[in-house]
Amino acid sequence: MDQPKIAVFALGGTIATQPGQSAGLIPTLTGEALVRTVPQLADLASLEVTTFRQLPGPDLAFADLEALASAIENAASAGADGIVVTQGTDTIEETAFVLDRIVASDVPVIVTGAMRSPVAPGADGPANLLAAVRVAASPAARDLGTLVVFDDDIHAARFVTKAHTSRPSAFRSRPSGPLGFVVEQRVRMVAHVNRLPPIGRCASPQRHRVALVTLGLDDDGALIELAANQGYSGVVIEGYGGGHVSGVAAQAVGRVSPNIPVVIASRTGAGEVLSGTYGFPGSEIDLGERGAIRAGWLDGIKARILLTLLLRHEANDIARHFALWGGGTAASAAR
Repeated sequence: MDQPKIAVFALGGTIATQPGQSAGLIPTLTGEALVRTVPQLADLASLEVTTFRQLPGPDLAFADLEALASAIENAASAGADGIVVTQGTDTIEETAFVLDRIVASDVPVIVTGAMRSPVAPGADGPANLLAAVRVAASPAARDLGTLVVFDDDIHAARFVTKAHTSRPSAFRSRPSGPLGFVVEQRVRMVAHVNRLPPIGRCASPQRHRVALVTLGLDDDGALIELAANQGYSGVVIEGYGGGHVSGVAAQAVGRVSPNIPVVIASRTGAGEVLSGTYGFPGSEIDLGERGAIRAGWLDGIKARILLTLLLRHEANDIARHFALWGGGTAASAAR
C-alpha cells in the first residue's frame, strides 16, 4: 500500500534550536535535520520537507503565514494528503488560527513544536513531530480545519491556548477540551467541530495594525484612543467579565468606533461576551450602542487575529464575520 504523502514546513522555534555562540538557544536546525531525528517517520509516511523559515515564534508575521498558507494549498493541490508545520510555541495558537481562517484546502493541517530543545533532557520535539505526522496522515483529521498536536493531544485551532510557560503539557483547549489524542500509534477522535468557511484572500494584502488592549481596575481607556491616534486600523479590548469597561473608557470607545472597528472580548479567557444582560455605562448593551463589535467566545488574542485578517483581506461587514463566533452586533446576529 502506498504511504500517505505529508508535506512538512519548518518555521524554526524551540524544536529547531541549538546552542548559539553566545549564551542561549537559537533556531538553526533545518526541517530535514528535524526529520532525521525521528527515523520512525520513514515507516509512517512519505515526507516532503521544506525549511520555510528559521525564526523564533515571536518573529513570525502575518505575511509569513499568508505565504505559508499559499505553500500549503500548493502542496495539497500537488497531492499531499496532509500538512505538518513546526514552529516556536510562543505563537502556535496564533499561527494555527491564522491558517484555520485562510487555508481553503480540506487536507489536515497540523501545527506542532517543542517545549524542550533538542539538547535538553527529555526533549519532546521528536515525539510531537511523530504524533503530528500520524494525525496529518489520518482520514479522521480531514476537513476539521487546522489542528495543534502536542503532548499526544489533538486540539482545534479555535480552542487551543498556551497555558503554561515551560511544561511539555503546555497547551489546553477551552471550553471544549481536546478533540482527540494519539495512543499506541492510533489516532482517536472523540469530538468534532464543524469547519467554518475560510476568509477569502485578496491578492495583495495591505499591512494593518490592530491593537490589543487589556483593561484593569480604574482604567480610563486612554490607550484605546492612543491606538487610534497612532494609526492603528482597529482595536480589540479585553474587558472585564462579560465584556464590560468603565463608564469613562466607554466614552473613549464611542469616540473611536466611528473611525476604526472596536471589538470587545473578555479578559477572563473563557465564556462568551454578553449581548443583552447589563445596561450600565460601559456594559455590553451600552458598548453596542456606541458602535462596538462583540468578539463572541473568541479570546482577545484570536479576536485580534480575526480582525487583522479581515482588514488585510478587505472583508466586507466585519460584524458578520464575528457573528460566526457568537459575537458581532445585534444587526449582524439577526441575519
